[in-house]
Amino acid sequence: MKLSWRTVLLWSFPILIIGFFLWQGTLANPTGVDNNRNVAASRMTYGRFLNRLEAGQITAVDFYEGGRTAIVQALEPELSDGVLRARVDLPGNMTELIGNLKEKHVSFDIHPPRPESALWGILGNLIFPVLLIGGLFLLFRRSGNAPGGPGQAMNFGKSKARFQMEAKTGVMFDDVAGIDEAKEELQEVVTFLKKPERFTAVGARIPKGVLLVGPPGTGKTLLAKAIAGESGVPFFSISGSEFVEMFVGVGASRVRDLFKKAKENAPCIIFIDEIDAVGRQRGAGIGGGNDEREQTLNQLLTEMDGFEGNTGIIIIAATNRVDVLDAALLRPGRFDRQVMVDPPDIKGRLEVLNVHARNKKLAEDIKLEVIARRTPGFTGADLANLLNEAAILTARRRKEAITMSEIDDAVDRVIAGMEGTPLVDSKSKRLIAYHELGHAIIGTLIKEHDPVQKVTLIPRGQARGLTWFAPDEDQGLISRAQLKARITGALGGRAAEDVIFGDAEVTTGAGNDLQQVTGMARQMVTRFGMSDLGPLSLEGQQSEVFLGRDLMTRSEYSDEIASQIDAQVRVIVEACYQDACRIVQENRGVIDRLVDLLIEKETIDGDEFRQIVAEYAEVPEKERYVPQL
Repeated sequence: MKLSWRTVLLWSFPILIIGFFLWQGTLANPTGVDNNRNVAASRMTYGRFLNRLEAGQITAVDFYEGGRTAIVQALEPELSDGVLRARVDLPGNMTELIGNLKEKHVSFDIHPPRPESALWGILGNLIFPVLLIGGLFLLFRRSGNAPGGPGQAMNFGKSKARFQMEAKTGVMFDDVAGIDEAKEELQEVVTFLKKPERFTAVGARIPKGVLLVGPPGTGKTLLAKAIAGESGVPFFSISGSEFVEMFVGVGASRVRDLFKKAKENAPCIIFIDEIDAVGRQRGAGIGGGNDEREQTLNQLLTEMDGFEGNTGIIIIAATNRVDVLDAALLRPGRFDRQVMVDPPDIKGRLEVLNVHARNKKLAEDIKLEVIARRTPGFTGADLANLLNEAAILTARRRKEAITMSEIDDAVDRVIAGMEGTPLVDSKSKRLIAYHELGHAIIGTLIKEHDPVQKVTLIPRGQARGLTWFAPDEDQGLISRAQLKARITGALGGRAAEDVIFGDAEVTTGAGNDLQQVTGMARQMVTRFGMSDLGPLSLEGQQSEVFLGRDLMTRSEYSDEIASQIDAQVRVIVEACYQDACRIVQENRGVIDRLVDLLIEKETIDGDEFRQIVAEYAEVPEKERYVPQL
C-alpha cells in the first residue's frame, strides 16, 4: 500500500511524542548517574532520609548534579542482602548535610557531572521541538500545493484565474449554434488576434472589452470556450465571485495580479464569468460605499482603462444582470461592445438541436423541424436538457431509439414538471376537465388568442390539469387585442366553473390564473397606456431590491391616480370575465361533449379539438407566422 507524505507525517507525531517521553524517562540520563553500579530501585523522601540518618541506618551517600540528587545506602534487614538503595532529591543545602554525615561517620562521595551527560540532556530537551517544527513545515509545504490548502494562507492576494497557454476547451465556433450574430461579433476578436495587420492597416482598433449579455442558458460561457479554442493565444478564465473574499483588499490585489500576469503574456484574453458579482453599481450600499466589492471594482476599472492601459489584453465578460452593472464599467474604452445573446429563433433552435442530436440515437420518424416549432422561447440549455430527458425516458422504457412519444413527454416535463398519478373518474376530475376546456374553448374561438396545442388531465408539477397553447413565433410586439385575449383565456377556467357548477362551487384552481390576469391588466394601465387614463407610463419595470438603493421606494403618482389605476384594472378584468362567461355559456353543448371525451382519453390534441369545436361553432382562422427554415 502506497502512503502519502501527509499520512506518514500525521502518524509520525504520536510516535515522536511517545519516543520523547521514553527518552526523557529511561534512555536519557541527564543526572549523570552511573547506570551500571548506582541505579536506585526506589525513591526516598528527604524527611525519611534524615530520620534514618539520625537512627544510624545510613551507611553511604553519593551526591550527583551538584548536590541536587543523592543515592543512599541504608540498612534494611527485611531485604535479602540487608541493604536498601534509594534515590533522594535534596533541597540544595549540601554543606549542612555533609556536616551531619561526618558526625555520624557516614562515608560519602561527590560525583561531578560528566560532559556527555550534559550533552545528552540538551539533546533530549531539543530533539522533540525540532522534529515537531520540521514535521509541521513539511506538512504545510505538501498541503500548500493543493487548492485551498493551508499553505495558501499567504497567497490570498494572488489571482485564482485558470491560465492556459493554448486553451484546449474542445469547443469551436462550429459547436455553437443559434446565436449567429454574437458569433460574428466575436469572430472579429479571434481574427484580430490571428491577423492583426488586417485591422491595423486601415487604422482600426480592436475593442478592449466585449460584454456578453443575455438570459441564463443562452450560451455566453459556451461562446467564451469557443473563443478560447479558436484564438490560439494565452487564455485566463475566472469567475467574478473569485475576486471577493472576507479580507479587505484581497479582491483589488487579485485584480492587480491577474492583469500583471496578462501583461506578461500579451496578447491574451481574459474571460470574467458572472461579472455582476464584482461589477455592481457603486454608492448603493446602506452603510456607505467603502466595502470590499467597491474596492475591487475600482481596481478593475483602473486596470481596464487607467493611466497605464492594458495594450494587448482583450477582456470578455458575461452577465445576465447588465442592469446592475456600474456605468463606468460599461463605457467605451472598457467594454466597447455589448453583444446580446438572446434565446434562438426557430432557425437557431433547429441548429442547436442538430448540434445536440449528434450523439443521440433518433428514430427515423423524428423531424427536428417539428421539435423546433414546438419549443418557442427555449434556450440552448433548455434544448440540450430536452434531448437528454428524452434519451433518459427512452432508456427507461427499454427502447433502442428516441421517438416522438419521448420528445413530447420530455417537452411537457421540461415546461411543467414530472408527470403525476392520473386522477380517478370523480367529481373533482370532471370539474378539472371543465376548467381546462374553459381555457381551450376561449383560446380557440377568439381570433387574437394563440391556438390550442393540447388539453390534458394528466397532472404535472402542482397543476392537476393543463392546457397547452402554441404561441406565435414572431411576438416582439403584442397588441391590445392580444393582451385582452390572453386575459380572457386565462379567466376561461374560472368562468367555466362559475357557469357550469355555480358560484358556490368555484374552486381555488384559478389562483395562478388570477395572478397572471392581474399582472397583465395592471401593465396595460401603468406601462403600456392601454386604458382610459391615456398614454401614460406610471410605473417603471419592476426589479429586485438592490442593496439599499431601492429599499425606500417612492410612489411615482398621487393617491388619486392610484385609485384610478385600481379602478381601470378592475374594469379591464371584469369586461374580459364577462366575455369569457358568455363564450362558455354559448358553447355549453360542445364543452359537455369534450368533457366526456377528455375524461375518457385524458389528452386531446389541438387538431382534434378544433375539428370537434368546428361542428358546433365557427372557428376563426388565425394568422400564423410561418418562418422559412
